[in-house]
Amino acid sequence: MKKVLVLGGTRFFGKRLVHLLVAAGADVTVATRGMTDVELPPQVKRLTLDRDDPASLAAAGEQEWDIVYDNICYSSKNALEACDVFRGKVGKYVLTSTLSVYDFSEEGLKEEAFDPYTYDIQPATRDKVTYQEGKRQAEAVFFQQTEFPVVAVRFPIVLAEDDYTKRLHFHVEHIQEERPIGIANPQAIMCFIHAQEAAEFLQWVGATTLTGPVNACSHGTIRQQTLMEDIADVVGKPAQLVAEKDAADFSPFAFPASFYMDNEKAAAAGFSFWKLEAWLPKLIQTISTTKSEHKV
Repeated sequence: MKKVLVLGGTRFFGKRLVHLLVAAGADVTVATRGMTDVELPPQVKRLTLDRDDPASLAAAGEQEWDIVYDNICYSSKNALEACDVFRGKVGKYVLTSTLSVYDFSEEGLKEEAFDPYTYDIQPATRDKVTYQEGKRQAEAVFFQQTEFPVVAVRFPIVLAEDDYTKRLHFHVEHIQEERPIGIANPQAIMCFIHAQEAAEFLQWVGATTLTGPVNACSHGTIRQQTLMEDIADVVGKPAQLVAEKDAADFSPFAFPASFYMDNEKAAAAGFSFWKLEAWLPKLIQTISTTKSEHKV
C-alpha cells in the first residue's frame, strides 16, 4: 500500500485526487490549515499545518512517504523549506506547477521553453513575487537542490462546475445578463484541462518514473472569440465583446496573446488526455443550466 501525503487536498482537483488515491488503495494523509470543512473518505488521515511556517511544515517530515503531492507551493521559500523537511523522507515528489511559468507564444509551448534547471534562484516569500515568478522559483529549487525524484506538472487553467475561481462562470453569467466582456485579443489561442482530468493525471504521474517538467492539458485548443461564441450559442444570447472595459467586466481569460501548451511528452509516456471538444461544451451547458435554475 502506497503511503501518500497530499499538501492541499480539500477542494477542486486536489479533492478529486484524494478520492482517486483512496479508491486505488493508497494510505492517504491530507495536510491543510484545517480551515476548510470538507467531507473526505473516512480512512483519510488529517494533518493540520501552515505551509508558510517551516516549524509547522516540519510535522509532515516526521514520517516517510512514497509520494508527496504538493498543490500549495508558491515560492522559492516554500520549496526550500519542503526540500529540507522531506530530504530522505519521500520516494517521489509531485509539484503542481502552471502554464504561467512560460511567456506568451503563438506556438504550442514545450517543456524546454522554460528551463528550471538553470534558472537563478532568488529566495523570497510568495507575497514578494508574482505568481509566475513564484512558480518558476519553486521549480528551480526542486530541480536544482533536491536529491529525491521530482516531477513538476504544468497545468493550464483548470475548469469544472465547482471551480472556486468561477472563471468560466464569469463568462456564462455576463452573456446571460447581456453585459459586455472585455477581451484584449479575441484571436488568442488557449488550452484547458478539466479538474477530473487533472486529478487523474496527478495520480498517474505519481505512479510513473516520469520526472522533470511535464505539460498536462486536454487535446485541442480554442480561440477566445470562439469560446465566447460557443457560450453565446448555449445561452441563446449574443456575446458582447469589447477591447477595453472596467476591471470588473474584463475577462479572466483575456490573455493579450496566445498561451497554450504542447502535451506530447506526457502523451508519449502513456497518458490518455481528454479531448477539449468532448467536455468543454458539456461544461458550458451545465453551468448555464445551473445559473438559469438559480434565477427562477
